[in-house]
Amino acid sequence: MAALAYHHGIMPNHALHAANLLKLDYLAEAGNHPSPCPIVDVHTHLSGNDAVRCYQRAADAYGITLTYSMTPLDQVETVQSILGERVRFIAVPDFAQEDRLHAHGEGFLERIRAFHDLGSRIVKFWSAPRGIDYGIESGNPGLLALDSPQRLAAMDLASELGMMFMTHVSDPDTWFETRYTDAQRYGTKRDQYEPLERLLDRYQQPWIAAHMGGWPEDLSFLDGLLERHDNLHLDTSATKWMIRVLSTHTNEDLASFLARWKGRILFGSDIVTREEHMTPAEQLPSDPPPQAASPEEAFDLYASRYWALRTLWESDYRGPSPIADPDLEMVDPDRFGPLDSPALEGKGIPEELLVSLYHDAAMNLLAPDREMAR
Repeated sequence: MAALAYHHGIMPNHALHAANLLKLDYLAEAGNHPSPCPIVDVHTHLSGNDAVRCYQRAADAYGITLTYSMTPLDQVETVQSILGERVRFIAVPDFAQEDRLHAHGEGFLERIRAFHDLGSRIVKFWSAPRGIDYGIESGNPGLLALDSPQRLAAMDLASELGMMFMTHVSDPDTWFETRYTDAQRYGTKRDQYEPLERLLDRYQQPWIAAHMGGWPEDLSFLDGLLERHDNLHLDTSATKWMIRVLSTHTNEDLASFLARWKGRILFGSDIVTREEHMTPAEQLPSDPPPQAASPEEAFDLYASRYWALRTLWESDYRGPSPIADPDLEMVDPDRFGPLDSPALEGKGIPEELLVSLYHDAAMNLLAPDREMAR
């Protein structure tokens, strides 16, 4: 794919927004660069009515034909009514419930059964280091540990139901440089993988480790992880993180990694839709403010993730990312501000690998369960 000529799609009167620093016409950009194949996004968080309709426009424009979503249980019917057969759901606990111990104990078991009845065949186990803070606030510091008794009970149930697992086990290196400097509280980055590796051996069904397994900074580490566990797959979600980090790898190294693990690397975006994104900020005060405050900003928010990811994988573009990345300021506040973005360096991945990343890997892994769910 040729370089995405973003300057052809500039909207000169478009207000500067953290999801569109380059003032792109994302709809025109998509029309100029059709997808090389249908794209499956295995990692989103969809909720809201108008917000999901807005997401649908962005997905249609950028060639997304099937989306897997961590949608709250009470929103599944709404999202399904809009996207129909183009959405599948990943079972998640109720993080909003006041009784956190119940939400991640018996309550999660109840929700796994309910999601399964609705056709879900994947369960998400979120276990980022900051989950320790959540557990401490709940009165059980280990509540969200990947191998906590509550999690093992949920994994046992999901296994009985024939479900596969998705997990988030680590965060960017930038967070370990700033937020997680207390290793006694959070552990080191390498520590995050010890329970994962034990559980990959214990539960033999397929696993999807989100955000390139939580360590896109170190492809050699991911090589070892994938070599040791043939039931492990990775997704490429968390757009800002992927753009910032994967742009720093050479084209050759990243293409070689994708070729070595062809069929086990799946495309994902981590797009989050919320109804509040459609509402003017002054009508819905919040701290921090929502990422979008109008239908136009919401479209740019959702479309920007697909533009940036497809530009990374398909093109030879060299330039700034259109998406502000707060991790830059977090690590170096003297050099960066809240509307700075990293370099985006397109990798021009060969089409054979793109088709696997975008479509075949997901369909080969998930299609049998999609058929079972009908």
